[in-house]
Amino acid sequence: MKRVSGTSTLTQDSPHLTGKELRKHASRESHAEWTPEPDRDPIGILLAQGESRVQDLLPIRYGRMSASPFAFYRGGAAIMAADLAPTPTTGVRVQACGDAHISNFGGYAAPDRRLVFDLNDFDETLPAPWEWDVKRMAASAVIAARENGAGKKAARKIVLAGMAQYRDVMRRLAGLSYLDVWYARLDVEQLVEILENVHGADSGINLRRDIAKASRKDSSRAQRKLTEETSDGEPRFASRPPLLVPASELAGNLGLTDLDAIKGLLEGLLQQYADTLPPDRQHLFGHYRFVDMARKVVGVGSVGTRAWVLLFLSNRRKDPLVLQVKEAQASVLAPYAGASKFRLQGRRVVEGQRLTQAASDLFLGWVRAQGPDGEVRDFYVRQLWDGKLSVDIDSLEERGLSEYVRACAGALALAHARTGDRVAIAEYLGKNDSFDQAIAEFSLRYAKQNKQDFEAFTAEIESGRIEATPGI
Repeated sequence: MKRVSGTSTLTQDSPHLTGKELRKHASRESHAEWTPEPDRDPIGILLAQGESRVQDLLPIRYGRMSASPFAFYRGGAAIMAADLAPTPTTGVRVQACGDAHISNFGGYAAPDRRLVFDLNDFDETLPAPWEWDVKRMAASAVIAARENGAGKKAARKIVLAGMAQYRDVMRRLAGLSYLDVWYARLDVEQLVEILENVHGADSGINLRRDIAKASRKDSSRAQRKLTEETSDGEPRFASRPPLLVPASELAGNLGLTDLDAIKGLLEGLLQQYADTLPPDRQHLFGHYRFVDMARKVVGVGSVGTRAWVLLFLSNRRKDPLVLQVKEAQASVLAPYAGASKFRLQGRRVVEGQRLTQAASDLFLGWVRAQGPDGEVRDFYVRQLWDGKLSVDIDSLEERGLSEYVRACAGALALAHARTGDRVAIAEYLGKNDSFDQAIAEFSLRYAKQNKQDFEAFTAEIESGRIEATPGI
């Protein structure tokens, strides 16, 4: 049986906690270890996770996961959580992302409208050992590198670059005040300048192109992309099943008869959501009226959870606001790190995101709703596509991927420094690369394990025991 690493309460830092003492709990070299448990059952974990999801969407999830070992890894956060539970840890906790693979980093628009580079997925966030996030990120770098054609030596070199950056940033943050750490953030424009100073205009990542694309992603663009005009002159979500299905087409499944009934049901829920916003955001939200909603399939690992998009128009100008309402289930870390202190899982996600990110979405909030099946479900709310910047990892060659992983590692170090004992972690990491080397070795071993899991998973699909619909 997997060991449980205490409760999910964050531990404040202590002047008596030193790097040398932490190395007694877990030597830096011990992080290289990876031995699968005798009763390990990755396919069983995946199937069990699917039991609480929308059943007719599971073939899409499994189809997306079957695309490559990296796609499988993205959907396998629950598998790795179980695998990480018995691995060595120092006992220092942070507000962990819980799914810190390199595709879950990127740019987004902060409330001041500048693009920030940071973690951008918090479905699994929970107080947990900082090493779990590091290993999740580092192993994803190896898997991505190998898929992009890099050999083992090149993949190791990429991870070592990332770990050196994590260690260097953590050590620098350890020397700053709490306020300086809290105010720190990495603007995407700063990231461009850093890359151009090191490599000139050609850094291997075309961020200026990506910034230009991201700056156009807002609610107006979401409306243009996802809606169509109707006879009453107002936009409604287009019907593009199975990825985008208007609520009016699902009304029977929802136990409702028409859009007016859906609006009636939402009225109380929207007020509940608004109450989770600060008063100034409540005032802003009050300028909008609900128009339409649709079910939208998102991501890889999230497919099958209940996710909706809601369209609002301002009362006077009719400018749009598009919100995403995404189901929040218990974190995959909870069986091993302890249950969240928050009763509502949507609040768990939101509070974890606010703690961890340097700047968070203006409309970040949560809601609890009862479905037509009588089940009570938790959701969190945010804007859809607000300045979202994603780097095309598949297109990156060795240098570009190395720089991208360094950026991810720096952002992860800042997130951990905000919520954990940065001084103790920095002292533990030390000045040499002992920890870096150990994580690189772990990552190579775990990438091999992930490939074996992927092959077992695709064999289940080919045999017909798992239904998958690829290419959607």
